Formats: sequence, C-alpha cells, structure tokens
Amino acid sequence: MQADDPLLKYREQHKQRLNYMPWLYWTLKPKHRLWAEQWQQEYQAYLMEMETVEIGQNCFISPLAHIFAERGRKITIGDNTFIAADCTLHGPLTIGNEVAINHHCILDGGRAGITLGDQARLAAYCHLYAFDHGMDLAEPIYQQPVRSQGIQVGRDVWLGAHVGVKDGVQIEDHAIVGMNSMVTKHVASKQIVAGNPAKFIRFRK
Repeated sequence: MQADDPLLKYREQHKQRLNYMPWLYWTLKPKHRLWAEQWQQEYQAYLMEMETVEIGQNCFISPLAHIFAERGRKITIGDNTFIAADCTLHGPLTIGNEVAINHHCILDGGRAGITLGDQARLAAYCHLYAFDHGMDLAEPIYQQPVRSQGIQVGRDVWLGAHVGVKDGVQIEDHAIVGMNSMVTKHVASKQIVAGNPAKFIRFRK
C-alpha cells in the first residue's frame, strides 16, 4: 500500500486508538485482527529480546509504553493482559492473567517487587512505588538509604484513576480503591477505601 493510501492512514489511526484503549483489541473485526496480531507479535518478540520480559498468550502491549526489565528485575506478564500507552514499568513485576494497566500508570518494583493478581484493574495514572527513601535530617534525601518491602495487589482489585500505593502495602482480593486516593496501609479483602490517606468506606456486597 502507498503512503497516501486511506486504508494505511486509517490503520495508523487505529493503532493509536488501540494504544490508549487496548480493550478494543479483543473486539476487532477479523480483517483488522490480522494486522493487529502481527503488529503485536513483532513488537512483543522485540521486547522479549531486548528486556528480561516474559509475555503470556493473547496480550496487548502498547509500543508507546516504557518497559524496563534489566537482569535481576524480571517482568512476567500473564495471559490476556493489556498495558496501554505512556505507562512506565520497571521490574521486578509479576502481572497476572486478564490484568488491565491503563495509560500513564507507573509501576516501579524497587528491589522487592510488585505483584498484581489476576483480573486486577488499574485505571489511568495509577502510581505504585515499591521503595522508599530514609528521611533522617542528618543527610540529604538523595543520600539516604532506600528500603524496598514490595507491594501486593490481589485478584479482582480495582484501583481508580490517580491512585497511589506506598511501598509495603498489601491490597487483598476484590478490594476497590477510589479515585485520587493514596493507599498507605493494608486493605482487607472486599473493602472499599478512598481518600488521602485511604480510609475504609464499606465492604463490597
């Protein structure tokens, strides 16, 4: 196809749409599924060659995401998972099956790592940092030792847009964290929490 071919132009625009709305990947018509699958296979093969990444079956990984997994900071991505554009992922990360990571999320595994359970949903602009600086006034912050305890997000957890999660936090299965919340403490199974810092609202029924 020529560069001015309207079908080619449409395909490039369709790729942009998928980068930011990757759930549409699984609804593509057969004629679009062919080129989209080839596009994803080629990019995922490149990513696994360049970084210490394992990618499951039938995933969508936006080429506009930034994924870094040097040796010792492996990233594992389960089946049927998507990672949208403008995300930054730095291992170690273990991402389950059917996980949604929407655009502009940041996940940094520190030394201890981040685990996302199956069917976890991260809305846009979620930030999870599995490390923290010391705060002793005797030294500048940048010279303080860095700790890493890790973050665990359970199965079927929903983090609303602009949620932050602090190092050392565990969010158990089926919990929900409201938009613009900062999670600093353990969240029990089926709890709905919100606020800064996030506080218990009610249980899911």
